[in-house]
Amino acid sequence: MGTAVAAAEMSESLLQQDEVDLEEPILDWKEQITIRGLVVSAVLGALFCIIMHNLSLTVGIVPSFNIAAGLLGFFSIKSWTKLGFSSKPFTRQENTVIQTCVVACYSYAVSVTLKLTDSNTSKLLLEEKKRDEIFLRDKIPLWVAAAGYVCLVAVSMSTMPLIFPPLKWYLVLCSYIIAPALAFCNSYGTGLTDWSLASTYGKIGLFIIASIVGSNGGVLAGLAACGVMMSIVSTAADLMQDFKTGYLTKSSAKSMFVSQIVGTAMGCVIAPLTFWMYWTAFDIGSPDSTYKAPYAVIYREMAILGVEGFSELPQHCLAMCTAFFVAALAINLLRDLTPKNISQYIPIPIAMAVPFYIGAYFAIDMFIGTVILFIWERINRKDAEDYAGAVASGLICGDGIWTIASAIFSIFKLDPPICMDFKPSGNS
Repeated sequence: MGTAVAAAEMSESLLQQDEVDLEEPILDWKEQITIRGLVVSAVLGALFCIIMHNLSLTVGIVPSFNIAAGLLGFFSIKSWTKLGFSSKPFTRQENTVIQTCVVACYSYAVSVTLKLTDSNTSKLLLEEKKRDEIFLRDKIPLWVAAAGYVCLVAVSMSTMPLIFPPLKWYLVLCSYIIAPALAFCNSYGTGLTDWSLASTYGKIGLFIIASIVGSNGGVLAGLAACGVMMSIVSTAADLMQDFKTGYLTKSSAKSMFVSQIVGTAMGCVIAPLTFWMYWTAFDIGSPDSTYKAPYAVIYREMAILGVEGFSELPQHCLAMCTAFFVAALAINLLRDLTPKNISQYIPIPIAMAVPFYIGAYFAIDMFIGTVILFIWERINRKDAEDYAGAVASGLICGDGIWTIASAIFSIFKLDPPICMDFKPSGNS
């Protein structure tokens, strides 16, 4: 019943939206890419790179930022036009291009899935055909994609062994041969679940390459191969989700593809610069540092495991892992099979596991956010369902933005004053 109501509401919303779209001209793909859009994309790309570094180096878990990128892009261009810097109307296609460019720039986010619900109304079917016509009008030729991938393979095969000597050229080639199939799987899974498993596919490359190379550089080769695999499968999922957004907003596939290339080029410059700010301001990787980079330790241990095998694990470690895996599977099945009024009280295994390796502070933040959402749903469930994602993205962005000021203070050796001091007691 709930699904039918949701489908009816979405169909009605799409019909109302498409009635307005009938009068809206569709710009050529070149006109959808604007100078102001690229400027905003560069600024937001730098901002989100800082946020991504902050999350990656502290909690290791990165949520989806497509909503935040779209909202901030909309706010930025709207402010641009309201202040009189430009009189050109702001379109949804331009906003989609900005979102695609920003996502490509920080390139480590999980895209938000926009789902279309089927409807039996002929008008909606007509509009779906119109979307197909507009979106496929500027489709990218297959030979362009194939040629681009071949060039990327050639560049990687010639440069990566120079940077990572244990990673031979034929291992790089093998990674690129396997990656397209995994990229398809990740894109499909991300579209269904709104959760990218790029890190999981990266681990496949890590274990395989580390075990092949062995003790003579296997750890470094495995980590490098993991990076290659993750970059390919995550970029594929990101672009596919952005294409879905472009389909809904009637944006050109060519403009989105070009903005993806531009965003990637921006990221190649912006991401190292923003990471340098963290590297010079904070003690990156130290167990006692705020930015302890938990995933760096985890991936290194997995690479060592791939080289040395299960025999290097602590006693009973493998048995414990198996037991917890079975327990997590059973709990998840129990949540899926029981009625909602019961399953809502069954804990989520991954949520229980997070605090064990990243610390309690992240769990406390999530708990406070959950309490706020719980109260919000009791007060106004409709608003909570519509805006919870945007509010959560804003809070995460705000927390990440503060790291800019914190990094600047650290670079200039500015310590904030504190009004209390802690000393041992006289009897100790």
